[in-house]
Order: sequence, then C-alpha cells, then structure tokens
Amino acid sequence: MKIFRRISAVSSAELSDFPSAFFRNRSLTTEKKFIPKVLDNIQTITEQILLQKFSPASVLVNEKGDIIFITGRTGKYIEPAAGKANMNIYAMVREGLRPDLSEAIRKAMRDYSPVVIQNARIQGNGTFHYVDVTVQRLDAPDSVKGLIIIIFSDVKESAEKPDSKTREGKSRSSIKLKELEEQLRRSHEELQSTREEMQTSQEELKSTNEELQSTNEELQSTNEELTTSKEEMQSMNEELQTVNIELQSKVNEFIRANDDMKNLLNSTEIATLFLDKEFNIRRFTDHVQNILKIRDSDIGRPFTDLATNLNYPEIGAHAISVLKTLNTMEKAISTNDNRWFSVRIMPYRTLADKVDGVVITFSDITIAKMLEIELKELNDSLQKLHPKKK
Repeated sequence: MKIFRRISAVSSAELSDFPSAFFRNRSLTTEKKFIPKVLDNIQTITEQILLQKFSPASVLVNEKGDIIFITGRTGKYIEPAAGKANMNIYAMVREGLRPDLSEAIRKAMRDYSPVVIQNARIQGNGTFHYVDVTVQRLDAPDSVKGLIIIIFSDVKESAEKPDSKTREGKSRSSIKLKELEEQLRRSHEELQSTREEMQTSQEELKSTNEELQSTNEELQSTNEELTTSKEEMQSMNEELQTVNIELQSKVNEFIRANDDMKNLLNSTEIATLFLDKEFNIRRFTDHVQNILKIRDSDIGRPFTDLATNLNYPEIGAHAISVLKTLNTMEKAISTNDNRWFSVRIMPYRTLADKVDGVVITFSDITIAKMLEIELKELNDSLQKLHPKKK
C-alpha cells in the first residue's frame, strides 16, 4: 500500500483548473495573499516634498515679466492687481519691491550670473517684513533657457529687545537711518545702471547713425549710377528711334520698289515664273495664271505639281539642266487650245552674282506662229503649181 500526504500549496496550484467539486471551500483555500505594492519613484516623491515644505517661494517669468510658473507660497511677495487680470510680475509684486526687482531683472538679462536684493522691505497685511530676493537668468535646460527665476527668502528680524525707551528710540533711529542709507545706495546703483544703459544706447545710436550714413552714401552712389544709366538709356532710345526711322524708310522704299517691279512685270504682259534652287515656286506674275493653274497659296510648292495647258512635258528636266549648265534655253511650245508661247528658261542671279534658282518666261507668239504656218502653206502650194525644172 502507498501512503500519501496532502500539501496545501501544491494541491492548490495543481488543481486550479479542475471542476469546483474537487476543490475545498474557496474561503479556505484562498488564504490571504500578500501582493507587494509597487511604490512610486522615491526620488520624485522626495523632490515633491522638498518643493512643497522646504524650498523657498519662487516665480518663473519670461523677459517681459509674464509669470509662467509659481512654486511655493508667494502671497507675501506678490498679489493680484486690481482690475483686469494681469499675470505680470511688475503688476503683481508688492509695494517696496517693485523698483528694486525691475532693476534686478534688467541686470539679470545681461548675463547668467545671479543678482541679489538684500533686506528688501515690503508691506503686507498692514505689517512690514524683510526679504532677500535672488534673480537669475536660466541657461539650461533648453526648455527654460532664457527665462528668469525669482527666489524669495524671508529675513528674520533681530530678537534683541531694548531695555529702555531711549535705547528703543535709538534703535528705531538706527534702523530708519539704515533704511535711508539702503535706499540711497539702491538709488545710486539705479542711477549708475541708467547711466551705463544710456552710454550703451548712445554707442548703439552712434553705430546706427554711422550705418545709416554709410547706407545713405551707398544710396547716393546707386542714385548716381541710376541717373547715368537713365541718360545712357535715353541716348540708346534716341539711337534706336533714328535706326527705326531709317528702317521704316528702307521698308517703304522696298515696298515701293516691289510695287514698281510688279507693275513693270505685269505691264510687259510676259508671264514670268520665279523658282528657287529646289524648283519651288517663289513668285509669279498675273499672266502665268492664263497658262498654269496656279494661285497665291501655291507659293512654296514644286512647280511640276501644277496642271498646265502647255505641251511641254520636258520643262522640269530642262529647268534642271539650265541650273546645272547656267545656259539659257528657249523653245516655242503650243498649248491644248492652239496657242503658242516662247518658253525661255534662264538662271536667277542675285545682285551679288549668285545663282539662286531659275526664271521661266512665257511670251505669247500665237499671231507670229500662225502667220508663219500660213506662209509655209502658201509656199508649199506655190511650189506645187510651179515646180522647178531640174
């Protein structure tokens, strides 16, 4: 036989997935379990306690004096100003500390070294108390760099009490004298600071004045250059106007010469066709339309593509031959409607004696050709009537 012993921890762990009928009463099995509670970050809690109970009151402001963050109880040093809500340190600081704090913030803005105001007397709730104020511009971390922190530290008054009224009066007079001396010292520091700021401002104004003078001289030089450029542009404009007039005159002369040439060619009643080196139509006279089916829109087309009444299929080959040999070719050609033309093909020469195509002229010789044919027929008939003796 085997003997077993029950172990509570093991059986509880092994039988956790079995039906509830196999378990003991859950109130017995689920004994009090100790779940360790994870504590918060001790460093964070400690820092919060130190800030709340032991750190001095402080205010974080920007360069304009606007309050960004407040630490601790600052009611003894600042209070809301009457009227519209204004979260600015200059408006909220209590009486007696405003001029010293303004001067300290101006000094702190110059560098990152702390500025300390000692034994500043401020009034609150009908009583006077003294406080040390430290003003420093922050240089790290980057999230608060350039901001100013103002720290208030209370100054404990002396616990010694005078033994007699005379001694108490002397003590009060001494305190009053010290306050006056302190006010005089602060006024002197403010005056000195104001003088330094004025000197700095004068130097900056002097530097700015020199820069403005230099800029003025540059502007004067630029103005002179612009004046010179304007004169040059006017001179160029006058020259361009003169050239334009000359060109307009030449264009008018060209138009007049073109009209004269056109009238001359039309007055000769000689159909003339001008071709370029590729034998494309360059120009033609009006009489060409009586021989070739040509229009103004045909300029630039090959002349061999045009329909014609001439019985002259070799005209294209003859034009090529004339352009190659530079020799003039002339032939009498008939048309489909029994007209006769003297077709003359010659090279087209420019004023520089350069060959730049061909010129084809068509002279109407129908009357002469008909007379020639009649004379030939009459001559033939006479020879038949009077044959010559051998």
